[in-house]
Amino acid sequence: MLEGKDVLVVEDDPVFRNMICGFLKSQGCMVREAEDGLKGLQALREVIPDILLCDLAMPILSGMEFVEEISMQYPMVPVIVISGTGDMADVATALRHGVKDFLIKPLDNIMVLKASLLSVLRAQDSSEEGRDFTNQWFGAGEDKSVIDEELEWHIKELQDNPIIARELLVGLMPETESSFGDWQLNYCVLQSIDVQPVLLDYTWLMDGRLAFYLVDSASDSEQGTATTLLIRALFNDYIRTQMADENNLNHLIQLIEKGMKHSDYSSPIKGLFGIFSAYDRSLNVISAGLGAVLQTSEETTSIMAQPWLGQGAINNDTIHLSLSDSGGRLSLSEIDSASFSVTLKRLES
Repeated sequence: MLEGKDVLVVEDDPVFRNMICGFLKSQGCMVREAEDGLKGLQALREVIPDILLCDLAMPILSGMEFVEEISMQYPMVPVIVISGTGDMADVATALRHGVKDFLIKPLDNIMVLKASLLSVLRAQDSSEEGRDFTNQWFGAGEDKSVIDEELEWHIKELQDNPIIARELLVGLMPETESSFGDWQLNYCVLQSIDVQPVLLDYTWLMDGRLAFYLVDSASDSEQGTATTLLIRALFNDYIRTQMADENNLNHLIQLIEKGMKHSDYSSPIKGLFGIFSAYDRSLNVISAGLGAVLQTSEETTSIMAQPWLGQGAINNDTIHLSLSDSGGRLSLSEIDSASFSVTLKRLES
């Protein structure tokens, strides 16, 4: 599958770059090289590659700045980062910019790179769900020995170092305030630094819908972070590939539970999913373990906790709600020693 693929390698270390390029050529790839981020952008302007490999520590234009530029100018290009740092803050930043995988130098087994390339390229050519940083966590039929080796540093570090795991999840939190048209979303969280966080993710769609979810990563003590990352990957893939034509939270949860079932690194966890429409102020919510309260200027509505994700949440009921003209606040309940609220309000003209 690698034969004939156009791969751009952006790496300032000539020795490592030559090693990577030599391996790619041996696999039949057409390889182009760039020694820094600026030359990498020039190469992208000439020809769009099938896939791009880059470092983070580079001169002139840093790897993270380079990745950010790619996410804005060339979002169709899948990126794999190969970096000498395993800093979770770097991983979180790269994930926010849409990086498909994050490998650590040195590559003790070059087949780790091949497995990552094949996984990302299959994702580009198929409709499989969840192809993101965590895609190989539930990749049936792939070389699990290589994949396990690739993931070992991620999973072990997250399990053994809750502070690092928390740092990664907090780093993935979106902006606290976001507007679309005459509507604004903001959220407020108060939680002990000794507890794994609740993760919020949301996306405004061009038709005025807002898709969002909340996951309590502390609800599973061992695999909470890994499961939360997997859910994030599946949610974002659904938004990219299917959300434009659907308004079905049950289908989204079905895809997530399918991904969790096939993953070796996930377990049942508490969550809540919702879709808000700015067009008619409707709010559809499914509890997957988390309870909540919706407060508007007109009424207060309780959302009872239903079975967790991974425990049959696909059968949970969709709650149909409406916000008042001015908006409303959705506050989580039943999270220990913490509070989390999401507010949607109409901006004054």
